[in-house]
Amino acid sequence: MIGILRGELGKTLTTRTLYAFVLVSAGFGALNALVVGAASGDLDSLPEKKEALTCLPVLLLVWGLVGVAGEYRHRTAAPAVLASGRARQTVLALRILVHTATGLALGVITSAVSVAIALPLVGDMPGEPLSTGDVRDVVAANLAASVLATVLGAALGAVIRNQIAGVVTALVLDFAVVPLLGGVNEGLANLTPFGAASVLSGMTHHTTLTVPQAGLVLTAWSVVGVMAALICERWRDLA
Repeated sequence: MIGILRGELGKTLTTRTLYAFVLVSAGFGALNALVVGAASGDLDSLPEKKEALTCLPVLLLVWGLVGVAGEYRHRTAAPAVLASGRARQTVLALRILVHTATGLALGVITSAVSVAIALPLVGDMPGEPLSTGDVRDVVAANLAASVLATVLGAALGAVIRNQIAGVVTALVLDFAVVPLLGGVNEGLANLTPFGAASVLSGMTHHTTLTVPQAGLVLTAWSVVGVMAALICERWRDLA
């Protein structure tokens, strides 16, 4: 198992895609803090100030999807299974675990940049100030959203196996379908993985789900996604 983990981690850390996502994550953290914390005017409520510290869960979902789907695109999935001597589901589970760890690291980067830039911007704004506990809770929720979104993305990558199709589908659902659904029924939109991730990260507030409830919804989606990925891996060709 340790050998498989090392191999999967080695492959992941040597891809240029990971470092592109590092830059994008840091850039989004800065952009979100500036747009919400400065460009939107005075923020006088705690939820609005917390929004300046949020991450973008769909970015981590895309990272997991692109990373795992890339194994099938570059035809490295089959050799990894053959070299490991383990069941293909075991190798996939460890691959998802490795991508989840890197997703957590990306979430840490995004949160660190957001907090560093946003806190000075919202510190002098009217209303109740953000406490240390508030910042801790937002960061913890952001990291949870990052991990769960990466897990779901990695699972979808194993199911779809096509990076372009997977990314386009995810973006269309997040930026087009879910908002339309939210216009019809906000509660249903929040029960989608994208809606739940938005609530969990603090990008959506004063809505039908609490942050803990959103975490449970996103966890359920992630578990279902992983189960679907393992089933597909069992019955489909690796090549």
